[in-house]
Amino acid sequence: MDKTETIAALAALAHDTRLDVFRLLIEAGPKGLAVGQIGEALDVPPATLNHHMAALKQAGLVVCTRDGRKLMHRADFKRMDGLLDYLTQNCCQSSACTPNACS
Repeated sequence: MDKTETIAALAALAHDTRLDVFRLLIEAGPKGLAVGQIGEALDVPPATLNHHMAALKQAGLVVCTRDGRKLMHRADFKRMDGLLDYLTQNCCQSSACTPNACS
């Protein structure tokens, strides 16, 4: 993941609803969830959810696949790993950023 892709991903996650959707999809795992399930779980109206899903897809954080008549949305774990790798390599270059730094 490059700097531009990282900025796009962070911008997409900088909204409460999109962050909630992404977290829910992370918890759902590789199987993902149908958009109706996401809306029900987060109490988000369909039109609003559609807007947020489009932003997450455009940032490459969510992928959509067809499962019969349903469109299943899932977090792109490879992309998430790329974001974490970028942040770790480019933002955490001191010992203050080690996993135990906050303990």
